[in-house]
Amino acid sequence: MVVKTTFIYGCSSVGRTTVSKTVGREFEPLRPCKQEIIMKLLLYFEEAYKELVEKVTWPTWKELQSSSIIVMVASLIIALIISAMDATFKNIMEFIYNMFY
Repeated sequence: MVVKTTFIYGCSSVGRTTVSKTVGREFEPLRPCKQEIIMKLLLYFEEAYKELVEKVTWPTWKELQSSSIIVMVASLIIALIISAMDATFKNIMEFIYNMFY
């Protein structure tokens, strides 16, 4: 898709000065045109769709199941390790508190 830029009265671009050459004319605000914003959004969505359809390689169902099982097992192991560390520190802190009270 080729985006054509045309001049539309009232549109300003970044870096453009706000000085008017016509006597009695107000300053134009420095903001992009609505048409320019819409064209950029359309281009973004078109490119995002092309990337999802043509460039992304999606895993097969079997690969997805295998990866999910690995993640669940790893999460369980980490949870058990943290639980053991928590119980150990709890016992150490109870021992220290009981020494002074």
